[in-house]
Amino acid sequence: MSARFKTLPTFISGFMKKVAFITGGSRGIGLGIAEHLAQKGFELAINGMRDEASVGEALTHLRSLGAEVIYCQGDIASSEARTVMLEKIKSHFGRLNVLVNNAGVAPKVRADMLEATEESFDYVVNTNLKGTYFLTQAAANWMIQQKNETADFEGCIITISSISATVASVNRGEYCVAKAGLSMTTQLFAARLGEYGISVYEVRPGVIKTDMTAGVTDKYDKLIADGLTVQPRWGFPDDIGKAVAAIAEGTFPYSTGQVFMVDGGLTLARL
Repeated sequence: MSARFKTLPTFISGFMKKVAFITGGSRGIGLGIAEHLAQKGFELAINGMRDEASVGEALTHLRSLGAEVIYCQGDIASSEARTVMLEKIKSHFGRLNVLVNNAGVAPKVRADMLEATEESFDYVVNTNLKGTYFLTQAAANWMIQQKNETADFEGCIITISSISATVASVNRGEYCVAKAGLSMTTQLFAARLGEYGISVYEVRPGVIKTDMTAGVTDKYDKLIADGLTVQPRWGFPDDIGKAVAAIAEGTFPYSTGQVFMVDGGLTLARL
């Protein structure tokens, strides 16, 4: 198919399908989100650090769910990469309705905060907080432009943070600081974008079984068995995907700036 026809809008029952950009969307929580958005009829732009051949299986799976999918390889910590990825989405789809800020990294070494290095802090914060902040800024400006051009444009921004935004883990302080910053980022952009009808939300997962938690499986198996969560199980990417899809569909139109907890009751105050 020629590039000319690839850029034509896709319609369902006479309506243009919405486009969602999911950072870190080729595995883990991001893939769980992408699956649910594909099933809800969204077209997808998937970001990841690996080359496209390495994520081919995930992309094929998402396409099998009925979505048109493009892959945007790049590091969200890079200003140049953020620009290139958004330009690719603009060139291919011509629009962006939903940004899901999901990409993130953990410290390469979990170290006591009295010993953690400045290098580790920069690595985590540059990706998880700074990269997300400025990607949101760029996407928000594009959404404002779309709103000014099309009165009925619908856009929203959903940031995946963590219970670490409020639950202290002294062996990964840089991660907690970054996630706390994302929580304020959500509030700031919600306040700024309200006049344009662009809603901004935070989804705060608990202990989720992904590649990132693979190294601490035994630890959390025991903690969960001992009552860490009200619901006695791990969370899964599917749990986050269901929540994000409900928000992206517009189920909560009067809740901008709010936090959606998906933690099995881990942060529920109990006696």
